[in-house]
Amino acid sequence: MSSNNTQSRQVENSLGSSIALFVPMMILFGGALYSLSFLTLENPWPMAVCLILFAAAFWIPQTLLGRSDSAGEN
Repeated sequence: MSSNNTQSRQVENSLGSSIALFVPMMILFGGALYSLSFLTLENPWPMAVCLILFAAAFWIPQTLLGRSDSAGEN
């Protein structure tokens, strides 16, 4: 049982790496929300910026960093 416990500890992220990933993704997400404050009917570019930042905030951790499949590992 202790070898299984040791193996599961290797899969988990450290607090520092989790914070290092969380902060930039929240900045991207916050930037997406902030860009909507400039949205008008005459200026569609803030919505384009919002969509790009919002997609990046989810796509980067799930695809590039491989965090989407880490919940199923026990």
